[in-house]
Amino acid sequence: MSVKVGDTAPDFTLSDQNGSRVSLRDFRGKKAVVLYFYPKDDTPGCTAESCGFRDQYEVFKTAGAEVIGVSGDSPQSHQQFAAKYNLPFTLLSDKDNKVRKEYGATMAFGFVPGRVTYVIDQEGVVQFVLDTMFNFQAHVEEALKTLQELAVK
Repeated sequence: MSVKVGDTAPDFTLSDQNGSRVSLRDFRGKKAVVLYFYPKDDTPGCTAESCGFRDQYEVFKTAGAEVIGVSGDSPQSHQQFAAKYNLPFTLLSDKDNKVRKEYGATMAFGFVPGRVTYVIDQEGVVQFVLDTMFNFQAHVEEALKTLQELAVK
């Protein structure tokens, strides 16, 4: 399955960097979600992308959205990654890549977990999808632009 604009985002429950269970449905009716799948904690591209979301986190919150990162790393790895780079948002552990597969954020080049960002509105509908491995900043900029456009509607 590959989630597209206009689809209802599939619900899931995963553990965050603190061991707490987080479900997508917890945000429905309350706030938008910027859900970004990334390959691996503490690698150059993933660090650049995550720090980009960190640097704009207050702007995302002002736009009514929560930022959530997802990779196959363990909660402990996420905790270290978040602490090292002062990441203020939730990082979820999808160790079996089940949620990644459900969203269609599968493999780039056949062997590297893909880098895909979804903007999900308050009603749980996907409003934006960006799938690009190397333009890290575009994930942040385009997600923010989409949220700002939604606010104008």
